Amino acid sequence: MPSNAVFVEVGHNSLNKKDEELCGDKVEVFQSEERTIIVLADGLGSGVKANILATLTSKIAITMLGKGADIEEVIDTIAHTLPVCKVRKIAYSTFSIIEIDKNLKCKIFESENPPFFFLREGQLLMPQKHEVNIMDKTIILTEMQLQEDDIIYLCSDGVIHAGVGQTLNFGWQWEHVASYLRKNQSMNAELLSRRLLGACHELYEGMPGDDTTIVTVKIRKPVQILLFTGPPVDKSIDHHIVDTFMHQSGKKIVCGGTAANIVSRELNEPIHTCMDYLDPTIPPIARIKGLDLVTEGVITIKRSIELLEQFAEHEIQLPDFGKDGASLLCKIFIEDATHIDFWLGKAINGAHQNPDFPKELSIKMHLVQELVCALEKIGKKARIRYVSEVKHEKI
Repeated sequence: MPSNAVFVEVGHNSLNKKDEELCGDKVEVFQSEERTIIVLADGLGSGVKANILATLTSKIAITMLGKGADIEEVIDTIAHTLPVCKVRKIAYSTFSIIEIDKNLKCKIFESENPPFFFLREGQLLMPQKHEVNIMDKTIILTEMQLQEDDIIYLCSDGVIHAGVGQTLNFGWQWEHVASYLRKNQSMNAELLSRRLLGACHELYEGMPGDDTTIVTVKIRKPVQILLFTGPPVDKSIDHHIVDTFMHQSGKKIVCGGTAANIVSRELNEPIHTCMDYLDPTIPPIARIKGLDLVTEGVITIKRSIELLEQFAEHEIQLPDFGKDGASLLCKIFIEDATHIDFWLGKAINGAHQNPDFPKELSIKMHLVQELVCALEKIGKKARIRYVSEVKHEKI
């Protein structure tokens, strides 16, 4: 990954209207090396009907744009699929679309959603907008050049209506939200989104009067995490694997006693077990000079998956990390990482594995795959690299 690269980080979270099982807002994200596309659709009403309308709108838009269609084709298709309500004379679904190319040129298309918020260097800016008419539909178009640390927020009506008739007479309103957003911009996109959604939840006194969705886009430098777990089957490549691993850029983590012993031996650095914090359910962490974190393997990874899944499920929760190995691992994943590479050895630990099972059913291999899925749910880019393949790489 180039040191001067930037990453378009996207976080999005929703609250359902009280007493509704489904959210009437829908977010879809498409990312490739060439561009990022985000669609926020808000279906008319709430519940099942609104969810279907928003899902249709967002799926049509993200699928067509992802395959190279222009915005005119997309809006034409949406207009013919979801016509205007004849009784209320309003669209069945409103939407906002962001397109960002690899050079950070950005286009934002808005159709009847609240105006987006744009922050640069902690200040709220008001980029120039103009109206375009597409298929007899007025679309607000904004074009701008983004730069590192810029933040864009999209929101549904539930955000600016938060607190109507409860804590506030007229709701939070756009200007009030803008003032709140200026307070703290140091967090990543996911946590910024959760912070704003948590404020809405408080204004609604835990009983949202409307579906409430926030999409946060932050331009930031990518942070690579490398995690080595599971020893290689071929012990002769241990030195090359450790040498290659240590020469990579990014934070370095080792999970598992055997992997830690290999790294310690090849670096000629001792392992220091940390006894200052003990948890009866999670083995203690250790320290090896040159590494950012050293933990036990299977138990710690399994607990990390549980913590990440809890975090993904509760969309207004800001993390409160403990001091055990699993919590420290999740802290790095959630707060710091944009990209995580798992360096996975295929040797099987007899203490964890039935020797009659095939290697593909290794408990650790299965857990790492689960961990990748859990990380992807919260917007992280995660992949598995088998060390047997890394051995052919040159440092």
